[in-house]
Amino acid sequence: MGIKNSRDFDLLTLGQLLLRLSPPDNERLSRGDTFVKQVGGAELNVAVGAALLGLHTGVISKLPAHDIGSFMKGKIRSFGVSDDFFMYDQSSSARVGIYYYENGAYPRKPKVIYDRNNSSFFSLNIDEIPEEVYTASKCFHTTGITLALNEKIRETTIEMIKRFKAAGTLVSFDVNFRGNLWTGDEARECILRILPYVDIFFCSEDTARLTFLKTGTAKEMMKSFSQEFPISIVASTQRIVHSPKRHTFGSVIYDAARDEYYEEEPYRDIEVVDRIGSGDAYISGALYGLLSSGGDCSKAIAYGNATAAVKNTIPGDLPSSNLEEIETIIKAHNQTGPQSEMAR
Repeated sequence: MGIKNSRDFDLLTLGQLLLRLSPPDNERLSRGDTFVKQVGGAELNVAVGAALLGLHTGVISKLPAHDIGSFMKGKIRSFGVSDDFFMYDQSSSARVGIYYYENGAYPRKPKVIYDRNNSSFFSLNIDEIPEEVYTASKCFHTTGITLALNEKIRETTIEMIKRFKAAGTLVSFDVNFRGNLWTGDEARECILRILPYVDIFFCSEDTARLTFLKTGTAKEMMKSFSQEFPISIVASTQRIVHSPKRHTFGSVIYDAARDEYYEEEPYRDIEVVDRIGSGDAYISGALYGLLSSGGDCSKAIAYGNATAAVKNTIPGDLPSSNLEEIETIIKAHNQTGPQSEMAR
């Protein structure tokens, strides 16, 4: 199948694929004897969520050419996500990035320990990436996590963003700030370099204040990004953490062309099973809403909020909700009056 210049993909993402190791249930990293093996990574989570909703998605990444790499590839393909743009590390030192995750229960917070340095993804070179990738998709998405990994990956990612933009591809970017990967000053300096190329920008209210040193209301801060840069859409999630097991989740989207804000009643008192990946699930739903409707922000907010809310109730990084389930949840969210307590 020829990919070149055909925009066969709706969405391509770039990021490091991670092996997630978690003690079962609420066991502790320092005490338990068993790990559950799963696959994750912010950009992969977005590609999987959007694929489940019906978009044709793929991931650009680099994996070890050994059994753990094969496990990850098989898991990713099982969700309908393409591996057309996977590159493989054949070296004897090839390794996969790992992170360890411990569930929280109030007052104990969830905990993450990264072991991702010097994995195969860190050797990704711009020259390895096939030229046709830049015209293969309607939209390209990556995050601040990828930019934060190291200087080499940072420069490769920035150059890829420029090439996608030059090829007429929509560029989507999630700040996804991680204080254990880089400082706020480093993040701000780097991300300001790419914002001239970004069309769809995901940035939480806290990140706008703390990382970008914005002031004013959430809506004023969102609008200021589109005034300073040619950004078309700014989305900001709003999560209230009542406890590790109980959250409220909503969002606001600003459409610069219409100078309009979109929001809806948040999902309240979500019963949280695993919050990891719920922000990525939001992006997958929002991008599905935008790409499937020609840019309708009301669709983006409905699908984004619902997909994120449901992901909080699912263990592991990856979402698992198809379009039918999400549309049922959106319908129930907008209903008043009595509802059935079981889907049957």
